[in-house]
Amino acid sequence: MSNPQATATWSQRIAANWRYGFVLGAFILVIGAISVRLVDLHVIDNDFLRQQGDVRTIRVESIDAHRGVISDRYGEPLAVSTPVQTLWMNPSEMDAKDPRIVNLARLLQLNEATLRQRLTDYVTREFIYLRRKIQPELARKAMALDIGGVYSRQEYKRYYPAGEVTAHVVGFTNIDESGQEGIELAYNRVLSGEPGRKRVLKDNRGRLIKNLTLIRDARPGGELTLSIDLRLQYLAYRELKAVVSAHNARGGTLVMLDANSGEVLAMVNQGSYNPNDRSQLAGENLRNKAITDLFEPGSAMKPLAMAAALETGQYTIGNQIDTSPGFRRFGRFTIRDSGNYGVLSLTDIVVKSSNVGMSKIATEIGGQVIRDFYARVGLGQPTGIGFPGEAVGVLPSPVKWRPAAEATLSYGYGLSVNALQLAQAYMVIANGGVRYPLSLLKLDHAPTGQRVVSEEVTAKIRSMLSDVVTRGTGKRAQPGFYSAGGKTSTVHLVGAQGYEDGQYKAIFAGMAPIDNPRIVTIVAVDAPQSGEYYGGEVAAPVFARVMSDALRLLNVKPELDIVHSSAPRPPAPSSASGERS
Repeated sequence: MSNPQATATWSQRIAANWRYGFVLGAFILVIGAISVRLVDLHVIDNDFLRQQGDVRTIRVESIDAHRGVISDRYGEPLAVSTPVQTLWMNPSEMDAKDPRIVNLARLLQLNEATLRQRLTDYVTREFIYLRRKIQPELARKAMALDIGGVYSRQEYKRYYPAGEVTAHVVGFTNIDESGQEGIELAYNRVLSGEPGRKRVLKDNRGRLIKNLTLIRDARPGGELTLSIDLRLQYLAYRELKAVVSAHNARGGTLVMLDANSGEVLAMVNQGSYNPNDRSQLAGENLRNKAITDLFEPGSAMKPLAMAAALETGQYTIGNQIDTSPGFRRFGRFTIRDSGNYGVLSLTDIVVKSSNVGMSKIATEIGGQVIRDFYARVGLGQPTGIGFPGEAVGVLPSPVKWRPAAEATLSYGYGLSVNALQLAQAYMVIANGGVRYPLSLLKLDHAPTGQRVVSEEVTAKIRSMLSDVVTRGTGKRAQPGFYSAGGKTSTVHLVGAQGYEDGQYKAIFAGMAPIDNPRIVTIVAVDAPQSGEYYGGEVAAPVFARVMSDALRLLNVKPELDIVHSSAPRPPAPSSASGERS
């Protein structure tokens, strides 16, 4: 008879062995299946892992830095960067025969044949620009075509709200947002930000799955606040463009300075260009002529030379000079006035713009005295504005002065200046004798200037300049209900063969209100062709219109007792060698 207890023990052993075998078999089957799959993936079908790796990749991407904003002194934007999209393609992932390419080319206004050829020629490359910096909506439409190998990324595009009005001051950037002209170039390092970097997870279409890690945040570019008053800039540009058009002139320049700080309130040129549309860009229009172009200032120097004479003590305001018979010879060189003015006071020498009178004073005090005064008010030296391409000009300093050179220096020939230097020199007369470094950036506090002329001398020169406007060659410069002072100048333009016959630069340099000048303005018009070409005819009326509106915009109290009068046309000069003011 069998033992029940032994039978139970045997059954338990069989069950335990069966369970062990089942678990062991299942484990072996799982290991086998994994091994077979690994062999299949790595040996037989290794494209699967590559495909999955392509679908989800970890990449390090740059974060574009926002270029700094440029604004005028009141915060009006002059240059801003707006977000746009750039489309690029990976030719190695694309099929040049893809029928959808025709839709892509049509949408982006590209030549279909050229696009397909590029895909064929650069099939081994992984990156080619398709269209840079386009509107986000256009980029979305392109991506909606779902063409493999086409990607998009965000960039920034520079935009200039004031367009051609501020083009020569602000300048522009290239497509990579690097400054090429103007303030954009001069302060490129300040305006340019520092790109950031981040680690991201993307799919095989370049679409972002997840931001993983911020490696380095982008640092935005610094912002610049210019000294420019956009209201005055528009005003100056409008009037300068109008006079250049009306007189069929070759071009023109207008500079406006704050007399008490050296800040540039307006700076415009003709011709200009639109930095937002460079398809018609002409190289000759890129120059900021107020800074880069030099010219002989002519009679605009007479008040400065007169100031040098008053400083010596050899002359006082009551002195008189005999200018008869209206000309003066230096060997073969002859200096002429527009007529025989006879005996003139120092004031009338400036008012009537007498070359003979100024030359006699220059002979008496010496050319070096005049030259040194010009240097003290900033001529022949950088203005301190820090603008690219600034021309310093020529201020002669011979070992021994010839009488003819002394004479011509006193009425503005034999030296060269730019419009900004001339404005700086007149600023010294306007503010009582202090020379400030000029600035295109808004100043947060009063600048430190250098006294270079006495207040007494500058007051006498301002009185002479006032007479030029009230009863001299500058009558058309009277700015409405404000008093003003200034000096006209008409100089020969210099060409490749010397002075050009019948080609002149009409200049007016002045300030207002004359008793306490707030603004100094230089107007220069190149080669007017309408029959009028004198500074008093062409440039002075521009000064009048600009200053009248500018002072009103700056809330300067009008002087209601100003008597208006129209300027008579100056008499024609008796000789081509005479000074034309």
